[in-house]
Amino acid sequence: MRTKTKARPSKSNYTIREKAYQYIQSRIASGDLPSGGAISELLLAKELGSSRTPVREAISQLVSEGLLEQAPNRGTVVVRLTREDIVDLYELREALEVYVIAKVTREQLPGEDIKRLEQLSDGILSLVDELEATGEPYLNTEQMQRFVAADRGFHTLLMAFSFNPRIRKIVDETRLLIRIFAMRRLGYGAEKLRKIHGQHAAIIEAIVSKDPELAMHRLAEHIQISRQERLDEFDRNRRASAIERSYSDLNL
Repeated sequence: MRTKTKARPSKSNYTIREKAYQYIQSRIASGDLPSGGAISELLLAKELGSSRTPVREAISQLVSEGLLEQAPNRGTVVVRLTREDIVDLYELREALEVYVIAKVTREQLPGEDIKRLEQLSDGILSLVDELEATGEPYLNTEQMQRFVAADRGFHTLLMAFSFNPRIRKIVDETRLLIRIFAMRRLGYGAEKLRKIHGQHAAIIEAIVSKDPELAMHRLAEHIQISRQERLDEFDRNRRASAIERSYSDLNL
C-alpha cells in the first residue's frame, strides 16, 4: 500500500511568503500599519499581487513573533504595547546591547568601521542643520523617518559587529516592537537631536579608547534615557485618552 507524503512548499511559494512577510513588517516599522491597526489579508494580497495563502502564512509568522495579535471581534491587529511591555523590551535590549558593546570594544574595531558609525551618527546632525535652515522647531514626518533610520542604523551596525546572528535577530525584533509605539513620538527639535548625537559620539569615543567599562556605561545610559522618554510618552498618552473618554461620557 502506497503511503501519502505531505507536500513540501515550493520554492516559489516560499519566496512569495517571504516577500509578504517583509512587506508587512516594513509597513509596521514605518508606521503605515499603526499600533492597534487592523490587518486585512485580502487588501495586502491585492497590494502584493498574490493569492491570500502566502499573506496568511506571513501573518501567522508575525503573530508568533509578537508583532501582530488576535483581537476579539476585530481579527488580526498590530500589537498594542502595555507599559510593562515597554519596560521588559528595554531591559532585554539593554542587556544584549551592553554585552555586545563590551565584546566589540575589547576586540577593537577597525578604523573603517568607526567611520561608518560616525557617518550614521552625523546623519542626525544634518537634520539639525535642516531645522536651523528652515526655522522649523521640530522634525516633520519625513525628517522623523530619516532620524529613526539613522538612529536604527547606528545601533544595528553595533550589533552586526557581534557576528552573532541570534543576538542580532532578537535585538532587531525588540527594537521593531518598541518602534511600533515610538513612531507616534513628536517634538524632536534641534536640542534633542544634539543630545542624541552627543550620546552616540560618547559611545564611539569609548570604543576608540578601548575602554569596555566606559562603553558599557555610556550605552546603558543612552538606552535608559530612551526608555524613560518612551514611558513618559506612554503615560501622557494614557492620561490624554482618559480625559478624552471623560469628555465623551459627559456628552452622552
